[in-house]
Amino acid sequence: MSVILGINSDHAGASAALVVDGSPVAAIAEERLNRVKYYAGFPHLAARCVLELAGLRPADIDCVALPRDPAANLRRKAAFLFGNPGRLPTLLSAGASQVRQLDVKSQLAKTFDCDPAAFNFRLLRVEHHLAHIASAFFSGPWESAAGFSADGSGDFVTCMLARCQGDKIETLQRIHVPHSLGSLYTMICQFIGYGRYGDEGKVMGLAPYGEDSYREHFDDMLRLSKEGFRLNSRWFLPFGAEQGISINARGEMEISRHYADHMVKIFGQPREPGAKITQRDMDLARGLQRTFERVWLHLLRRLHDLAPSDRVVMAGGCALNSVANGLVTAQTPFCETWIHPAAGDDGLSLGAALYAARTEYGERERYTMGSAGLGPQFSQSQMRSALEQRGIEAQELAEAQLLQKTAQALAAGKVVGWFQGRMEWGPRALGNRSILAHPGLPHMKQTLNDRIKRREWFRPFAPAVLAEAQSRIFESSQPSPHMLHVQRIRDEWRERLCAVAHVDQTGRLQTVVREHNPRYHALLQAFEAISGLPVLVNTSFNENEPIVCTPSEAIDCFTRTRMDVLVIGDSYCEKPGDQA
Repeated sequence: MSVILGINSDHAGASAALVVDGSPVAAIAEERLNRVKYYAGFPHLAARCVLELAGLRPADIDCVALPRDPAANLRRKAAFLFGNPGRLPTLLSAGASQVRQLDVKSQLAKTFDCDPAAFNFRLLRVEHHLAHIASAFFSGPWESAAGFSADGSGDFVTCMLARCQGDKIETLQRIHVPHSLGSLYTMICQFIGYGRYGDEGKVMGLAPYGEDSYREHFDDMLRLSKEGFRLNSRWFLPFGAEQGISINARGEMEISRHYADHMVKIFGQPREPGAKITQRDMDLARGLQRTFERVWLHLLRRLHDLAPSDRVVMAGGCALNSVANGLVTAQTPFCETWIHPAAGDDGLSLGAALYAARTEYGERERYTMGSAGLGPQFSQSQMRSALEQRGIEAQELAEAQLLQKTAQALAAGKVVGWFQGRMEWGPRALGNRSILAHPGLPHMKQTLNDRIKRREWFRPFAPAVLAEAQSRIFESSQPSPHMLHVQRIRDEWRERLCAVAHVDQTGRLQTVVREHNPRYHALLQAFEAISGLPVLVNTSFNENEPIVCTPSEAIDCFTRTRMDVLVIGDSYCEKPGDQA
């Protein structure tokens, strides 16, 4: 038996994953346990959690896989430093961070309160983008595919193109620092007042409200080439690998200024966070997203030239851009996509562990991810106890009655907290830690924001749709099991799904498959039987915090917000009407 622990640390998305005999048994981001969003320290709680979920001890670990390799791309780093000697402090800082990551025995000794000498594991270092591609290929459904990864930077690389076959990932091309699609996105986000780590998704939602009025400026910022693209340095402050990113005392990521004075000269002063959003800001968001899509599709066409295939697997933080993902099968030669549910850096821990299992330990049995439920789960008695401790009245119901009662509440316009099974792996709530609502009520988006989510006015809510109904409602039948594709809603459904139709008549859908989540699928069927709609609003179960993990956190969110109903396991809880 091989037991491989993957660790992503000292960067946003700190996480741990455990792969046993080639199959993932548990994976979780540290933020879900310590409640610090995008936590970037060492995942002490997550490492302990995944071993506990597997029923294993620290001494059982055969290998620890890390998704960073300080020895990777040394010639590129040296050439960059030779041409930019003033960047030495940045590179030294990045190197110190990687040294901390490699001091795994000391860190795990703290995790498990034991002597470092008690460990006898092998340490394997996997290049950053190789781990991203491995997370997608070695969890996807195909024995061969093209592989694609893009993000801000990792191991001095911003994008990797690969050929994936069997147990091998062959790197075909790397795009190096400073030419980064992720850094372009961060720079514009920051300029229009969304400079916190993770704000990129907000700007993606803002983009459809803008006009494409800055095309000439974006064409100057980024220029396509046969091999990929290049950024024009006059728009950016000088940056290198990991430059401009630091970790504060709470373990949160902080991003320093990316935009150069030339941005201010052309566009005026940057927007202050919280200030009114102007047409300029919306137009910049639009131009950014359009440019991102143009480069994204260009790189994928380049990949297809290098590795002809009908299929592509994708990961990396840029693969969370669900709008661009929705264009791939229509505007590139690829016919199918598979995107790892934890496409950002949290997914690196599982990618590194899967890479070790397949390439170093010879695990040949193919693992294909169905449900993304790799986190903790809780028994009905644990959930009952948590409800009793908080004095919450609940009915325990048989499944058929539970589903019918919940569907009726949703059809009546009530907001339902839905807590079931194992917590999802990745940033999306996929029907285990979700808030659900009626997608056809004009006021529902405002209701969710006023009562619970308190999000920006321009951000859409996502539709969860029965897999068998997707092609009736959306213009594409490309599956999106992990809510990572945006598709256009068919004309005849847009008014009926007004709570999830964005201003451009699209939705970031989740395709719900019976085999992956039978209870969630059955709830959608029950709701369709009452409402005629095989769709629900699905948003994450949280209120300006990481998604809830435990029953107590779900109950706390239910009681402090104006949520109407909590369905936790087999228990149905409803607030009196005057409290909702």
